[in-house]
Order: sequence, then C-alpha cells, then structure tokens
Amino acid sequence: MATYIWEGQTRAGEASSGEMSAENEAEVIARLKNQGVQPSKIRKKGSELQFDLAFGGGVSMKELVIFTRQFATMIDAGLPLVQALDILASAEPNKKFQKKIYAIKADVEQGATFAQALSRHPKVFDELYVNLVAAGEVGGILDTILARLAVYIEKSVALARKVKSAFTYPVAILVIAIIIVIGLLWKVIPTFENMFKDMGDAELPALTQWVIDASDNFLSSWYIYIGVLVGIVVLFKLFVGHPRGREIFDIIMFRAPLFGAIIQKNAVARFTRTMGTMVSAGVPILDALEIVARSAGNKVIEKAIMRVRDRIAEGRTMAEPLAETGVFPPMVVQMIGVGEATGAMDTMLGKIADFYEDEVDEAVEALTSLLEPLMMVFIGGIVGGLLIAMYLPIFTMGDTIAA
Repeated sequence: MATYIWEGQTRAGEASSGEMSAENEAEVIARLKNQGVQPSKIRKKGSELQFDLAFGGGVSMKELVIFTRQFATMIDAGLPLVQALDILASAEPNKKFQKKIYAIKADVEQGATFAQALSRHPKVFDELYVNLVAAGEVGGILDTILARLAVYIEKSVALARKVKSAFTYPVAILVIAIIIVIGLLWKVIPTFENMFKDMGDAELPALTQWVIDASDNFLSSWYIYIGVLVGIVVLFKLFVGHPRGREIFDIIMFRAPLFGAIIQKNAVARFTRTMGTMVSAGVPILDALEIVARSAGNKVIEKAIMRVRDRIAEGRTMAEPLAETGVFPPMVVQMIGVGEATGAMDTMLGKIADFYEDEVDEAVEALTSLLEPLMMVFIGGIVGGLLIAMYLPIFTMGDTIAA
C-alpha cells in the first residue's frame, strides 16, 4: 500500500487537498468521489520531482478520436464489447494506449461496466467521456454516444487550436524581437563601440551612449538578465498554478482588450457544446452542469456555472441564473430560454455552439490581421531605433566636416 497526495474540488467548488493510503491511484479516485471530491491531481508521495511530459497519459486527441469512432462503428455493427476492445487493442500502434485498452478489456471481462473500466484511466478518458459512456450504456445507445463523443472531441480540438493561434502569433513575435535585440546588443553594438573609440574621445549623442551602456551592461551581466527572465516565467507558472492566482489571471484575461472577446466567445462555445452533448445523451442537468463547470478551463466560467447549478437545484430555470452571472451574452441566455420552453435544449445548445465557434474563427482572423502590422511596426521600431542610435555619431561627424 502506498501514500498518495491529492488535490481536488468539493461539490461546492472549494479547493481541497490531502493524503490517502491506497493500493493504487484508481482506489484514491473512487474513494474521493464517494466523499464528494472531484480529484484534479494525484501523485504518489515521494515522487514530487518526477515529471509526466506525456500529454493525456501518452495518448493524443487524434488517437482518442480514432479509437472512439472505430469503437462506435464496431458496436453499431453488433460486435460484442470485449471483442471490439480486443480488435482495437491489437491494432493500436501506440503501445501506451494499447496497454490501457487491454486493461479496460480485462476490467470488462471481470464484470465492470465499460464506463467503470474507462474511469480507471482518468488521464485518457475524462469525466465527461466517462459520464456520456455511462449514459449510453444505460440507454442502450452506446454507439450513438460514441459517435457524438468523437464529433465533440474533434470540434473541441479545432476550437482550442483557433484560440491558441490567436495567442501564439504575438508571443512568437515578442520572442523574435527579444532574440533580435540580444543579437544587436551582443554583436552589432560592440562593433560600433570599438569604431567610435578609434575615432577619438568625442562626446557621443545621449541616445548612442545609452545604447552602448546597455550593451556593455548586458555583456557583463547577461546571466542576471537570463535569471530574471527565468524567474518571471517560474513565478508566473506558480501564480497561475494556484487556484486563487488562476482565478485572478482568468478575470484579467476575460476583461483584456482584443483577447477578452475571443476568450468569452471560446468559453460560450465550449460550454454550449459540452452541455448540449451531455443533455442529448440524457445526463441529468445538475450532473451535467457540475461536469461542464469542472471542464470549463476558466475559473470565471466555472464559478458562474456552479452558481447557475445551485440556482437550478433551488427550482429555478437555467436562463434566469445564466443572465445573472453577467458572463454569458443576452442572445445566448435568450436562446437557452427558448430551448427550455420548447423542450429542445440540446438542439438549441448545439446551434449556439456552432454560431460561437464561427465567431471565434472570425475574431481570431480579425485579431491576426490587426496584430500583423502592429507587430511589424513594433519590431521595426526597436531595430530601427537601435540602428539610428548607432548612426547618430556618424551623421554628426558628417555635419561637422561639411561645416
């Protein structure tokens, strides 16, 4: 028996953590869920310095989509669950994923439901996946649910890629600008400095002297600058890793100019897509909201959805508390209200998700079009400013000779 350190959230959305002795990680997850805690991180005590660099337990989203689609086809064709798992496992090229599929097959053979077997591999099959599969098993529509899951994952990955591209461009330009400045301070400025020394002791223009001093300072203390840069990155990671820090960061990003609108539209699209998928699968509304909140990826949205869940538990409709949060646009609230009134909530949520996914795409394109010239001006200004500073003494010398 080993000791595991865990972190998670209670049903009220409060952060919780502790230690637990158990045979394996699956037992820890099961016991925490029985206690009303949703674990977010579990590690064996004494292994804090180990890093898991494999995304999703070594399984990519593309591999998960392929598995889900193939499995849905096999179930629809009437193949028994165990046989379908055996075929998929034997044909799986990813050895880590293959091992997990064989483990799932073994659990099913020993009497576990498919959903229970999946829940023992939370790094690959998240709570949303497991709950939808459970609903599909109960309703006898597992093949339909798996097909919806594959579509949902594909759309989620595509949406995440669009949002990531919006942030990648300015970050990449900033990194390039830093590299250019370092190159100029390291190689180009010292060459000009030596040239100016050979020209005599004439006083240099203030801007030129400031750039030369900056270059000398960088060359003599470069390790300090690198240390400060690394320290900022580490502190940012620690800040964002803390629940309160993450909430503050999400609030700032949600209200940020240019990027805030993209983040809001992405959050709405993700919420409605996930919620629509769960409602169409027959997952109870309160359970669906709790799962959607934990998978929101944004603390502002998570808290808003949990408040909505609490109000619905008190007997209210979904549209009213959604409007009270101030997070969701009026159009979204109105369409959800219509969906509730007509009994077509899943259809309405799907339409909202389609609309906002297109909105995210357009917003990213507009932002990229706006940032391209601004970033070019930014880099040109930095490089041009440094070069002008270096050529100022030459211009001054030319004016003196002409006089």
